[in-house]
Amino acid sequence: MDWGRAKSVLIISFLMLNVLLGYQLWVDLREQLNANVNTAELPADKVQLMNQKRITLSASLPGSTPQLSDLSYLLKADSRKLEKPEVLEKPVDSALIFSMTELIRAMDGQIPDIESYSFDLQSSRDGVAVFHRMAEGRPMFNVKLELYYSDLKVTGYKQDLVDDIKMGEAQQVIPAAKVVASLIETYIEEGSEITDIQLGYHGQIFDSEEQVTAPSWRVTLEDGEVFYVHAISGEVTTEGAGDEVTVDPSGLPLGQ
Repeated sequence: MDWGRAKSVLIISFLMLNVLLGYQLWVDLREQLNANVNTAELPADKVQLMNQKRITLSASLPGSTPQLSDLSYLLKADSRKLEKPEVLEKPVDSALIFSMTELIRAMDGQIPDIESYSFDLQSSRDGVAVFHRMAEGRPMFNVKLELYYSDLKVTGYKQDLVDDIKMGEAQQVIPAAKVVASLIETYIEEGSEITDIQLGYHGQIFDSEEQVTAPSWRVTLEDGEVFYVHAISGEVTTEGAGDEVTVDPSGLPLGQ
């Protein structure tokens, strides 16, 4: 046996093993650091519960708690009754969806008020890019512009058109950390992953022209389930993959 060669092989093997272990340690530390960043605002007992339920928080927790009010607005009811998308006279490249400035320029007036909408990756699905009407710099989750695309071209759209947006009396919103902590305790199932947390406006759409929408936190899970939490009262609305909406009038235990 060539002991010199065997010794060299063993040394190389140990070096490779050390590199592999070092890399695994670095990955584990990075995941722990990311987790610590995302859960830093949560109470220690909720972090412990999250670990026990194997709930992952991959979204960053917004730290701001602005004062927001209910919004009233006029909704053009006919715009929600379209069974098929309106066909664009001039299809545009679907890649422009990710650049609002270029998209507006390419549309050249084909979609009214398009500059008032903002792209929402979380709500979009295969073949449909979803945008939300913006108000006071935040998305109105119930007011949508859907762009339909195929073969790398946007070919049609459906659009909720609103007008005369008015604000009510502003109030301080519930912190995102408190909302997420309560959802983890009460609503979110084991093994779930929280992928997005946004503050906007949400409310039930009624069969009338005048509508009201309230400040709400939208918490999205990896499996497509969505929680809307009223940012003042804590009332919870859940939306599943089948778009069936249920409301829990009791709200979150936000006083805990």
